[in-house]
Amino acid sequence: HQTIHQGVCIFDYRTDFDKAMTYREAEVPYILRNDPRVLETVLRWNLIPDYMQRMLGGPDGSSQYRTEYSENNHFLYWNPETHPSKRTIERKRKQNSHFKLVEKPANWTKPTKIIHMTYSNWLSKANSTEVRAPSFANDVPHWYFRLIGCGETGAKGQCDPGYSTSEYLFDELPFFQPRYQEQPAPDEPAPLDPRPSTYLVDPNAQRGIHCRFGMKGVVAENHFDASRNSIVVLGGARRYILNQPNQCPHLCLYPVGHPSARHSSVDWSPSSQNKECPEFHLATANEVVLQAGDVLYLPTEWFHTIVSLSMNYQCNTRSGVSHQYTPFIEDCGF
Repeated sequence: HQTIHQGVCIFDYRTDFDKAMTYREAEVPYILRNDPRVLETVLRWNLIPDYMQRMLGGPDGSSQYRTEYSENNHFLYWNPETHPSKRTIERKRKQNSHFKLVEKPANWTKPTKIIHMTYSNWLSKANSTEVRAPSFANDVPHWYFRLIGCGETGAKGQCDPGYSTSEYLFDELPFFQPRYQEQPAPDEPAPLDPRPSTYLVDPNAQRGIHCRFGMKGVVAENHFDASRNSIVVLGGARRYILNQPNQCPHLCLYPVGHPSARHSSVDWSPSSQNKECPEFHLATANEVVLQAGDVLYLPTEWFHTIVSLSMNYQCNTRSGVSHQYTPFIEDCGF
């Protein structure tokens, strides 16, 4: 690892495991590194020639996967079908006097496109950004490659219909397998690592493994997720800007009903003036750079902005919900 001054605590899997679990119990972000199981995957994915192509190409190299396309380097999540049901609206309004609801703007357009792409095609485009100057051109097309292992949500890829299934991710990333977190029965062999729940707080609440491969310069816009998240970088480097949930009032989020609800409307580019969100300058943040082999634990409802510092491989899995920070999010209208 390069020497980088990080904004959260870093723990060594070999010597600081108990400290990391203490932080997790307190629902505080941290980075865990030097897990030998994680490092084995890093070595396979980066040092074995053509390993990724053989894994992702399919029998004839033509397997296609979900990929997001943007005309610039910004990727803002969207879903036009996110308007809640009447029952949900009534419940939210009874529980939360701050709840905000809007209709989808009449002039709204999709900020990105969802397309099919082979790994080899994406790789050729990603390699081009590694040598292009300037390093973070925001006015040229970028592609964000994605793999989804559905797991219990659909072992035949039902959670992501129409794209090549990626259930092999549970073999490639055994540290994200829920079965490794369980205590064996008396007549069963011991798990590979007897330490419980390294990355899954609630293994029964896991909802698959999601991987995103980033081109240099890709920016995933600031947002919060409504579940715990364990995020591993398996190649390259990513910059994470983290905001505590109590910073919600300063981030100018799209409200419920908007296709990009719970995401910040602010352009985090250094050159952006953000005149429509004057309170943004009040927001505080922690900054970390994840390198290959690092695992970031991110509690429920923590905000994060992601910048790809190089071509990279990142995977994550979620495991249940905590409510420690929910009052901040409810006060913000959610």
